Amino acid sequence: MTTEDRADKKPLWLLIEEQILNVGPQELEGQDREAVIQRIVQDLDKAGHNVSRNGGNLLQVRWAVKDMLGVGRPLKKDFNDAVASLELEDVIDPRRATTRLIAGLGKTWPAMTRSERKSDVLSILEDTKLDLLIEKAKGLSGDEGIRLLIAEDVAPETVIAALDITEAKFGEVNAAVEAERAERKRVEELLAAVESESDEGKIKHLMSNSVADGLIVEIAGVDEASVASVKKAMEEELKEKKRLEEEAAAKKAAEAAGPALDDIADDDMTDYIESLREILEFSDQESEIRAMCDQSSLPKCLVDLAVTDPDKLDELEEKAGG
Repeated sequence: MTTEDRADKKPLWLLIEEQILNVGPQELEGQDREAVIQRIVQDLDKAGHNVSRNGGNLLQVRWAVKDMLGVGRPLKKDFNDAVASLELEDVIDPRRATTRLIAGLGKTWPAMTRSERKSDVLSILEDTKLDLLIEKAKGLSGDEGIRLLIAEDVAPETVIAALDITEAKFGEVNAAVEAERAERKRVEELLAAVESESDEGKIKHLMSNSVADGLIVEIAGVDEASVASVKKAMEEELKEKKRLEEEAAAKKAAEAAGPALDDIADDDMTDYIESLREILEFSDQESEIRAMCDQSSLPKCLVDLAVTDPDKLDELEEKAGG
C-alpha cells in the first residue's frame, strides 16, 4: 500500500537517497568514502539499475553524497520526517501538498526543486493520502469507513482488501451510496426548477416532492427553523384541505342517500314504496335490490327498510294514506 512496498516503481534519485540513508553519514565522512560510493553503485546495479556504466546516473550518486555531507544528514531522513508529519487534512489535495513539501525541503535541499521530482513526490503523497484514508476508515464505526473510501473514489478491490470485507458487503453499501447520490441529484434538479422563488417557496416545493428535511437544509441552504415553520403551515393546509374534502364527500353522500324518512312527503312516500315493491318482486338478493334502487334513485332510508324490515313498508304506506 505504501511507497516502500513498490520498490520497482521508485525513481533512481529516491533509490540513491535510500542507499545513503542505509549507509549513514559516518561511513561517507571517513577515508573509505569512495569505497562506500562504489558499494552503493554496485547495489543499484544488482537491483537492475544501470549506474556504473551510465555517467549521468553515477554523477547523481556523487552529487547526492556531496549534498548529504554538506547538510550533515541524509535527504531521505528529512523527506521521511516531512511525510510522516502529514495528517489527512494536509494531503486532501495531493498536488497542493506536493508544492508545499518541495518548497519546504528545497530550502535545505535545492535538488528537491528539480521539475522531474515533482511527479515522484506527488505519487508518494497520493499513496500517503490513501494510507491515511484507510487508517481513518478503520477507526470509524458501522459502514462509515466503507462510505468514506467510496466517497474518495478508492478502487473497490482496495476497499475490500483494506477493510477486510466481502464483495457482497461492499456492493450493499455502494448501492446505498449510489441511491443517496441519485436522490441528491433529484433534489438539486427540483431546486433548480424553483431557483427564483423565495426560501419558503423552495422548501414547500421540495416537501411536496417528498424530500427529507435534512436534505432540504443541506442542499437548499436554509435553516431547520424555516423548514419546521413551512412544514407546520403545510400541515395546517392539509388539515383544512382534508376537512373540506370530508365535508364535500359527506354532502355528496347525503345527496345520494336522498331525504330522511320524516322528510318524505306522503305522495312521494307511496310512489317510492310502490317502486320498492316492484323491485322486491323481481329479486330477493340484497345486492341486486340495492343496485336497482340506486338506479331508480330511491331514498336510502326506504331501501334499508326494504332489505331489513320489509313489513315496515306497509306501516309507512298506510300512514301516508296509500
